[in-house]
Formats: sequence, C-alpha cells, structure tokens
Amino acid sequence: MPAGNPIRKRIVIIGGGFAGINAAMGLAKLPVDITLIDRKNHHTFQPLLYQVALAVLSPAEIAQPIRSIVRKYQNIEVLMDQAVGFDLDRRRVELETGALLEYDFLILATGSTHSYFGRDDWAKLAPGLKSIEDATEIRRRVLLAFEFAERQMQEAGTHPPLKFVIIGGGPTGVELAGAISDIARLYMASDFRHINPADAEVLILEGSPNILAAYPPDLRQKAAQQLAGLGVTIRTNAHVSDIQPGYVMIGDERIDSTVTLWAAGVQASPLGKLLGVPLDRRGCVIVDQFLNPPGHPEVYVCGDLAHVEENGIQIPGVAQPAMQMGTYAAKRISRLVARDFGSEGTGVNQPFHYFDKGDMATIGRKAAVANIKWPFHGRWSGFPAWIVWLFIHVFFLIGFRSRLAVFRQWAWTYLTFQDGARLITGSQELPGWDARYGMQDGSPIVHPAPPIEQTAGTAVTGT
Repeated sequence: MPAGNPIRKRIVIIGGGFAGINAAMGLAKLPVDITLIDRKNHHTFQPLLYQVALAVLSPAEIAQPIRSIVRKYQNIEVLMDQAVGFDLDRRRVELETGALLEYDFLILATGSTHSYFGRDDWAKLAPGLKSIEDATEIRRRVLLAFEFAERQMQEAGTHPPLKFVIIGGGPTGVELAGAISDIARLYMASDFRHINPADAEVLILEGSPNILAAYPPDLRQKAAQQLAGLGVTIRTNAHVSDIQPGYVMIGDERIDSTVTLWAAGVQASPLGKLLGVPLDRRGCVIVDQFLNPPGHPEVYVCGDLAHVEENGIQIPGVAQPAMQMGTYAAKRISRLVARDFGSEGTGVNQPFHYFDKGDMATIGRKAAVANIKWPFHGRWSGFPAWIVWLFIHVFFLIGFRSRLAVFRQWAWTYLTFQDGARLITGSQELPGWDARYGMQDGSPIVHPAPPIEQTAGTAVTGT
C-alpha cells in the first residue's frame, strides 16, 4: 500500500542486528507491513564473535538466518540489500539494486564498523572484529601462525617467537587476548610435535591508563590480575604510531608481531551521513529523547548508530542498549498506530530510558569480571563471574537451536579441552611472516624495520 495510508502503515527497518530484530519482533503482531533490510542474510550474536575467531565455536552456532527468525510473521518481508540514499521529505529509501521503498516509519539500526583513526591502510594488517567474516579472518591468521612455526621448526630447527599483539584494551581486546592464551596453553598443548604453543606471547597495547576503562577500578585490577595469570602482558599509555607487516610502532619503539589485531576504536555506520542530519564526531546520528533526528519524528535511529545521552553521558554502543532501543521504537510506533485507530495513545510521549543491567567481560577459562546492576547488585570476578557470563549469553542467543548448540559446545570444550572449530580456510598468506621470517640457507631471515622517519605516523589511542 502507498505510504501514508491511515489504515495500514508501512514500516521499513534497515539493519538486522540487535536493534533491528527487536524492533521487527515488537511490531510483528500489529496491522502493519514491515520490510526488514540487511546486506547479510543472517543475524549475528556479536558478543560471541571472539569465540568464533579463536575456534571455540563455529559461525553457525552464533548466527541465524533472518528469514528463520521472522518466519512465522506473514507481515514481515526480508530483503537482502542495502540502502544507498534517503529522501526524508518524500519518505523514501533508495536501495543498491535501484528499488525505491516508501515508508510511514523508518527505523535505522545499521550499527558500527572499525575506526582506524584516519589510517585505513592498517585494516589489512590488523583486522578488527565486527562480523563473521572478521572472525574467520582472525581465526585464519592466529592458527596459521602456529602452523608456520611448526613447519619452520621442523625444517630449520628453530622458529621466531610467536607474538600476538592486540591494540586496544576494551572488552573485545581483553576477550581476544584471554582466548588466544587459552587455546595456546590448553587446547593445542598436545597437537604439535615440534613447537610448544604455550610459548606464544600475547600483548595488549592500551592507549589510556587502564584496560576496561568503563569498569569500576576494582574490577579493572582483577581483570589485569587474571590476564597476568594467563600469561598476557599489558602495556597501558601505549600510543600506536604505525602498523607494518610483522611489527607495531609505539613512538620510536618497534614491537615485533606475528599477528596484529585491532580492538581500539569504532565508528558509526556510514549510512548516518546519508540522512543529512547532525552527527557526532564518530558519525553517530544525534537524536532526541524519542530516538528521532531533528525534524523527523517518523524516523528512529537505534543501536550503535544513535547518539543518545542520559544525564549528560552518552549511552554505550553495545548490545544491551541496542536491544532496548529497538524495543522502544517498536512500542512508540505501535502507540502511534493505535492512536490512528482511535486509541488515546497512552504512553506515546514517554521518552526512551536506558535501563543499565550491568557489564561483563570474559577473560578466559573460568576467568571473567562482571558488574551486575540487575536483578541484583554485585561485582564478581573469576569463576562466579564466568558462570554468570556463560548463562546470560546462552539465554540471549536467538533460537533454541543456537542455545543448545552453544551450550553443548561449551560443555564439550570445558570437559575435554578440545575445541571443535579449528579450521583454516581461505588464503594461506600471513602478513609479515614471509617479510620477516623468510628462509635462506636453512636459516630464518629477520628483515630490519625501515628507518623511524619512514614509519612514524599518527599517534592512536586505544579504547
């Protein structure tokens, strides 16, 4: 039906992440027509991406086709496409395929991507973690490093030190570091004949004075202690100035790196720029208390793409607020639609309020930190925090099959010290390995770094 029909409204949702899926499910039982658009055909449970990256889980265990999620709702159609333009005055969305979609309400929830602070050339050398593709690329690089070391040890009797450098000491960086240490010390301990995987070094480079800056000081300290127990080295106030194949520069100091991973910054999806509305420095759309950009009450921006403040503090771009924003947008639209049918529209002017239930980050096997605010208050670390983290993440996985598969795999890994997704797919190239560790006459060649004046770049602070 054409846009503006008072009998049956048309709602377009762009983005199949936490906010988009929660909005669609909240609207599904209304007399409206919903089009859900995403450039991928699946919803990804991003908090567990690092476990795919480190071969604990397979991609299918944390992702589910969007069509399967909304299968039973006949008023929801799914398009695998992406938006390339908006006409907010005419209420139309232009898709990459050339189609034009009209809407009565628009929900934008396209999330965020990596930010390399103006050094996009670093992306190929230090992949971040935002998608299934990112996770499998990290898995490929980490596992290849051990394979190459084994091969070189067998051929030459020696191999260069395996060093994994993670730039950024936030939750993603901490989780990656702990997981790499776990697979090296526990899950691959008996798999190689010529190398000892436990000799691998893991280093976190954090630009601020503390890792997990958003956590209370006592939990930050406990996280650092647990990481140290796993053999992870932490360097704070370490501002990365350059990344090259095989090494990272901190000022004029060179740090060798077999695999470099990026967990230092994010920026909003570029889709926000297409709206022509005010943005913050990260590209997030500045919205009001109803999640609307200025002058457009029919448009809702949710999740990482939205700049929302409460008490002068920006709400973090993580899964919990994204889910709440999607649910809120659906409720408000439902009240507006009900008002068109003669209802009083009770609650239609109720602003969005973020209910912070707490934060948690897993560090490794039986190691985590949790700052719980609901349904009870408590700060936990170690095994109790790990158990809480495990059950909460299983609970929020979408679909019974996913919950069952993840719980089964975790139980198997915990009891047997065997992870079941240690597959190397794609290219067998590892940036920096051949450049630094090529062979000549049976001996490894270590190429010197270029002069400092050629490698110095823009200083970057991890977050």
